[in-house]
Amino acid sequence: MSSQHYPVHGAGLGLRRALLSLLTDQTAQPVDFWEAAPENWINVGGRYGKTFRELTERFPFICHGLSLSIGGPSPLDEAFLQRLKRFLREHQIRYYSEHLSFCSDDGHLYDLLPIPFAEEAVHYVAARVQRVQDILGQRIAVENVSYYAAPGKEMEEIDFLNAVLQEADCDLLLDVNNIYVNSINHRYDAGLFLKQLPAERIRYIHVAGHYQEAEDLIVDTHGANVIDPVWQLLEQAYQHFGVIPTLLERDFNLPPLVELLGEVETIRALQSKYSNQSNDLIQHR
Repeated sequence: MSSQHYPVHGAGLGLRRALLSLLTDQTAQPVDFWEAAPENWINVGGRYGKTFRELTERFPFICHGLSLSIGGPSPLDEAFLQRLKRFLREHQIRYYSEHLSFCSDDGHLYDLLPIPFAEEAVHYVAARVQRVQDILGQRIAVENVSYYAAPGKEMEEIDFLNAVLQEADCDLLLDVNNIYVNSINHRYDAGLFLKQLPAERIRYIHVAGHYQEAEDLIVDTHGANVIDPVWQLLEQAYQHFGVIPTLLERDFNLPPLVELLGEVETIRALQSKYSNQSNDLIQHR
């Protein structure tokens, strides 16, 4: 895929309110792009709203949703989608993604729950993704998620994911940490899973830390540093797909900014390492 098809470039970081005061004093751009959860910023005014506006005017932004519940049993919240559409345009957000999961049923469940890996669910979710794209007037990406049980499973995770992407004709937010977490918890080959993903649909990558509950149980927390096997899986992604814009997620246990930026620099170093190979892959596709 040509790099011009990516909505952003380089290495990014998730925006948290705790970082705002540190960023407003920055004259140089500390990262290449930022990601924000729109639910945390829609209709926010006052000092926070003003600071967010200043940042979106200075830096490239993408948005990653939390509450759309794309696989949920309740009807899509189309009023929210209209607010989201205005928000994305108002702040010139480069791209929007959501989780391939559900989080509501007549009220928010405050967790991301797995969609059954079944053919009926493929059709149901694909239709809802298409409706979201129609309302927003743009393509979106869905993210492969971590899960700890697979109720109603009729097909493998990779087959379910690829079927949704194909039928919905949408894009993929590739989370390499979620692949690693699931590969440990459900005992499959992370590298093989990665290579079965459609390169042409990947728009950007998430990388994050997690919590090791036991030798065979990992919890996706976004509350720790990225570990070496996840960095290695990111390398495999660059080797296989070429260099793709990549964002560091850190939701809590925030370390000093310099430590976060150190992990962003690790992303940059890996991208630099594989940049020549990425150009070769682009030329051969």
